[in-house]
Amino acid sequence: QGLFNGADEMFVFFTISFVLVAYAVFIKFVYYRHSQLWPHALNKISTPLYTVGNSRFCPAQERSGALFPNSEDENPRETRALIVTAHPDDECMFFAPTVLRLVESRAAVCLLCLSTGNYNNQGLQRKKELLDSCAVLGIPANHVSIIDDKELPDDPAVQWSTALISSLILKHIQNYAISLVLTFDGRGVSGHANHIAIYKTLSHLASAGRIHEGCQIFSLHSISIIRKYLSILELPVSWLLPSDFCCIIGREDYKRAKKAMLCHRSQLLWFRRLYILFSRYMFVNTFQAITAETKNVKIY
Repeated sequence: QGLFNGADEMFVFFTISFVLVAYAVFIKFVYYRHSQLWPHALNKISTPLYTVGNSRFCPAQERSGALFPNSEDENPRETRALIVTAHPDDECMFFAPTVLRLVESRAAVCLLCLSTGNYNNQGLQRKKELLDSCAVLGIPANHVSIIDDKELPDDPAVQWSTALISSLILKHIQNYAISLVLTFDGRGVSGHANHIAIYKTLSHLASAGRIHEGCQIFSLHSISIIRKYLSILELPVSWLLPSDFCCIIGREDYKRAKKAMLCHRSQLLWFRRLYILFSRYMFVNTFQAITAETKNVKIY
């Protein structure tokens, strides 16, 4: 009986070891395949059909040498991405993998944050923290727009003005020749009403045909709380489940995402420190297209 139990224990040990090794190998395979497919994915979403407004894409009317190294010979197919968030810290809590991948690919990335995060009267501090975070992520300060409007307070109990959100987003898309818009989905990732308001507005704009053909819109998948806190172990699940656009980062970029999160010192409560350690959104973003033109396009 003792030998039988010993054999069973060895079998269980080797089985568990095999599963863990296989899972680790699969994670490495996902990273490998993503690195191969990323240029193709970026090309799929970075072809604006025409250019309007300020083709040099800069809210402050200045150009960034980091994003536009060859001012005399710009690439008309470059990705011009607009990340639309509700509060300071959304950009790194939820969108860091996407921002880092786009910046590393020399895309022009703009951030539109629709409030100052003044829920606890910390708006001024949070605006500075946001700019510090964006600097870490690679978004220049002159590509960051922070809205301070009484109709868009940092408050889940207040219904945000759809008309105002629409005008702000359309202004950015039209003036800066945006080819890619990224924001929350209908569940807002964390369920925050302000996040959901942005999705509803963009969804309406898309369905009403107010987004020009050269611009694609993607919403960040909200996932179950179990998946949300599996950290990098969730990566194969995100890879296997259907999505229209996927961004994955490795260890070094995770360090940058973490550093960006730490810039938001006013928000670093104990549960946000746990979030930094365990959230899958610090490693991977998956998106669903919400524009009619891209619903059937599969991008890895």
